Amino acid sequence: MTEQTQSAFSLTRQNNGIAILTMDVPGESMNTLKAAFGDEMSALLDEIEGDASIKGVVLVSGKESSFVAGADITMLDACTTAEEAMALAKGGQDIFNRIENMNATFVAAIHGPALGGGLELAMACHYRICTDSPATQLGLPEVQLGLLPGSGGTQRLPKLAGIQQAIKMMLTGASVRPKQAKKYGIVDDVVPRSVLVEVAAQFATKSKPTRKAEPKGIVNKFLEGTGPGRNIVFKKAGEQTQAKTRGNYPAPQHILDVVALGINKGIKAGLEAEAKAFGQLVMTPESKQLRQIFFATTAMKKESGVADVAPVPVKKVGVLGGGLMGGGIAFVTATKAGVPVRIKDIQSAGIANAMKYSYDLLNKKVKRRFIRKSEMQKQMSLLTGTLDYTGLQDADIIVEAVFEDVNLKRKMVADVEAACKPDTIFASNTSSIPIAEIAAEAARPENVIGLHYFSPVDKMPLAEVIAHEKTSDQTISTTVEFAKKQGKTPVVVKDGAGFYVNRILAPYMNEAASLILAGEPIDHIDKALLNFGFPVGPVKLLDEVGIDVGTKIIPILMEAFGERFTAPAAFDKVLADDRKGKKNKKGFYDYAGKKPGKAVDESIYSLLGVQPSKSRSESEISERCVLMMLNEAARCLDEGVIRNARDGDIGAIFGIGFPPFLGGPFRYMDQLGVNKVVERLSYYAEKVDAKYTPAPILVAMAAENSFFY
Repeated sequence: MTEQTQSAFSLTRQNNGIAILTMDVPGESMNTLKAAFGDEMSALLDEIEGDASIKGVVLVSGKESSFVAGADITMLDACTTAEEAMALAKGGQDIFNRIENMNATFVAAIHGPALGGGLELAMACHYRICTDSPATQLGLPEVQLGLLPGSGGTQRLPKLAGIQQAIKMMLTGASVRPKQAKKYGIVDDVVPRSVLVEVAAQFATKSKPTRKAEPKGIVNKFLEGTGPGRNIVFKKAGEQTQAKTRGNYPAPQHILDVVALGINKGIKAGLEAEAKAFGQLVMTPESKQLRQIFFATTAMKKESGVADVAPVPVKKVGVLGGGLMGGGIAFVTATKAGVPVRIKDIQSAGIANAMKYSYDLLNKKVKRRFIRKSEMQKQMSLLTGTLDYTGLQDADIIVEAVFEDVNLKRKMVADVEAACKPDTIFASNTSSIPIAEIAAEAARPENVIGLHYFSPVDKMPLAEVIAHEKTSDQTISTTVEFAKKQGKTPVVVKDGAGFYVNRILAPYMNEAASLILAGEPIDHIDKALLNFGFPVGPVKLLDEVGIDVGTKIIPILMEAFGERFTAPAAFDKVLADDRKGKKNKKGFYDYAGKKPGKAVDESIYSLLGVQPSKSRSESEISERCVLMMLNEAARCLDEGVIRNARDGDIGAIFGIGFPPFLGGPFRYMDQLGVNKVVERLSYYAEKVDAKYTPAPILVAMAAENSFFY
């Protein structure tokens, strides 16, 4: 049989009346549901229905490490109307309804991810058994693609887990671990992998259960078991959703509406509303952009740093510096990459702090029962410390996270070259110093590269990989692969001041500073950019990062690119007043009292000599700040700092939280039209400041009416 005609499903009958239904999509590493499987599934269900000897069916995956990872997203891009997308959802619903209504008892035997359509398929079965493996997770992440679960998920999950837990899972897209899944009623048992099919087969001999999630406690019984209580739940969830999404994402409200409708009017009405809402959401610009991000990151996972240059396996890592960044880098290396890390610091307190960073994060996971204590101990055992280079001589890569001083970093390069093996990679976590300057005195400059993480390292998904002119292809590929193993999405950028992310962030932040000095209230500026879609406002971001850190990059950028990076001079007064932001509880926001960091520290205005008053609209404020970022991003592409528009979009979304529903700076410029971007930049260049002068690439593109994609 050829691969094309190979079936994704096979049915094996056993003598005891139990059949094993295996799903194994040919040529794929993970199972995904495709519309083309509809007929195949229908034929199999006909066969099961027509065989009176089959009393129970165990649904298993033929893949080693996953159950079903969801539906095939490419199907959605082929839809040209909401009706076509609605028909896809309806097709899935029909098959899953049929499974639910079969005479034979169906049991889903789950190992590895059961996500999206995979969990919807499992919920249509009468029982669910999952393994206790850390690889097993269950969730409905559709909201992250601007969608809702379209094959019955909005109707079945509340019946199993209760309304509050179900909407929490659907609104966040977060998955749950095996023990949580059992606690919430999503699965019926959690077992070791070795007995998964055996236990599932025992459940398949049982009669079908009647399901109704029983709320625990008087308050939950009122909230979920009565009409007025449910109204409170949905109203509160709606308010929280609006506060979080600021109306920029349509999917969460649709989820709430569809769940409520199903509970109030029954599953038939709920499924109809679900399919209709799914069809509408597939066609929204927000979902289209979020799906593009998914495709981009999936493609990036398959790419190597340099095409056709294989990475060298990293078996041992050194981290220089036990500060916040060093501790974070050590943590993701030990816990995600599973590689031993030796932390070097000049003081034992630095090593202790870095160890505590990992201990605290892992201990939190143990307390929440995400991992066992034995797993925590295993991961902690990968971390060791040293005050000199003992034990680092055989490290494959040394990541430097010391103070931002070029001479100190050059000394680190020399130390590593003297103490480690000849092919040890030296990766600098500098946020601003060009890598060529750090490698200027290196004996082996081909081993020197930039590996810039974002704070906090355990949460931020981006890593910039920065090659200078002498960095070898081998070093680039190995570093990219290493960053992937740490759970990062690496973007390869060209060496230069600020690299990519900080270079496009600086003019955006500078413009916010200019607006403060023009008298705009700080909270008005931050609110404007929050409503635009950023996760945090620019002034609050400066407080979070540290005003001293945030402003350190400006002189380096000014030296490289001239006046357009000049920060308002009055900002020297902020630093002179020892305002470093959140870390020393003194910044633009007030960190005293019961709600630290919520209100602006009004004394900042007199320090800067301004009288705050709103004179500009939110849309003007956000437009001015964002245009500065877009203009700089276009320059970076033109200068080859980033390889392509896709990398620029992913870098901005994952590195600084550019609104995902807008697709990134380049997709957003395509959406606006490059000629519109040039027109607005030219307007502000004339009215406000010459720094708005449009980048040459934008002017040329506007003349040709061309696009980045």
